Amino acid sequence: MEVKIFEGFTDILMEVAFAVTPLLFFFLVFQIFFLKLPKEQIARIAFGFVFTYIGLALFLQGVHIGFMPVGREMGQIMGQLPYTWIIVPIGFVLGFVATFAEPAVRVLNKKIESVSSGNLSQRVMLISLSVGVGFSIALSMFRILAGIPLFYILIPGYTAALILLYFTNKNFIEIAFDSGGVATGPMTVTFILSIAVGVAAVTEGRDPLMDGFGMIALVALAPIISVLILGIIMDKKGIKNLGESEN
Repeated sequence: MEVKIFEGFTDILMEVAFAVTPLLFFFLVFQIFFLKLPKEQIARIAFGFVFTYIGLALFLQGVHIGFMPVGREMGQIMGQLPYTWIIVPIGFVLGFVATFAEPAVRVLNKKIESVSSGNLSQRVMLISLSVGVGFSIALSMFRILAGIPLFYILIPGYTAALILLYFTNKNFIEIAFDSGGVATGPMTVTFILSIAVGVAAVTEGRDPLMDGFGMIALVALAPIISVLILGIIMDKKGIKNLGESEN
């Protein structure tokens, strides 16, 4: 099968340009009237914009010709296996390792470790988020196989999160909800969502539109619960103050 590597690449270049140009415009306005940064720093920032543009364009093209088609094919193959239950543990593993590759997760974890003066390490946060995301992907696969409506999981899940707010270390509340946002990054949305849609497309009695989606909602919920539980554990260990903010 012929793969057209640059198919649709022109459209992606235009889309990325529309996304980056407003950021560049606002930076130039602030530079002229407020920042007045030296030329050396302007040069580094300009290179950063160029690399960002190229990186986003290449990533989105890779998603278009690689991640999404491969994810869909993998989902359809796994959905046709005689022992379809295997997609539940596979979903956990995929969710666990995909979180390690999420750039936004690493940025958040690094900042948390810095602000907490090392009391909450990147490793602990990464494992906590990875377990939460892995569990949510596994639950999503089980939901597709069993035909469970999404709100049967979301309503108890968010109820549990609200209850945990009263028991967890208060320092973890904001971190938990931010974690739910960064966990739904490009790896999960492009690759694992395609697998879920592929599984739903070949599973008897399932509609890929009704059953294949909803996974991202669970991915956003699970890290909130896992980080709130982490806060309870650290509170039990006597770690109440995560440290002072950076100046």
